Amino acid sequence: MSVTAFLLALGTTCRITRFITKDTLAAGIRSWIAARFGDDSRPAYLVSCGWCTSIWVATVTALYATCLEGSPWFQVPTAVLTLSYLAGVASRWLD
Repeated sequence: MSVTAFLLALGTTCRITRFITKDTLAAGIRSWIAARFGDDSRPAYLVSCGWCTSIWVATVTALYATCLEGSPWFQVPTAVLTLSYLAGVASRWLD
C-alpha cells in the first residue's frame, strides 16, 4: 500500500468511526442498537466506543484500499471522507 493510499485509508477510518460513534445523524442507529440489545450490551458498546469501532472500520477500509488502491472508486470516496474529517478537525480547532 502506498503512503497516499495509507493516508486516505486513515482519514476514511477516522471519519467513518467518528460518524458511527459521535455524529447526530447516526444517533438513531446507536439508539436502535441500545434498545434492541440493551444499553450495557456489547453491540451498544461497539457503536459508542471509538477504539472498538475503528478496528472494524480500519479492517474494511484496508481491504478496500488493497483491492482498489489505484482506482477512482477508491481515491474519490476516500479523498472526500478524509477532507471531511480534516475540515471537522480544523473547524473545531479554529472555532
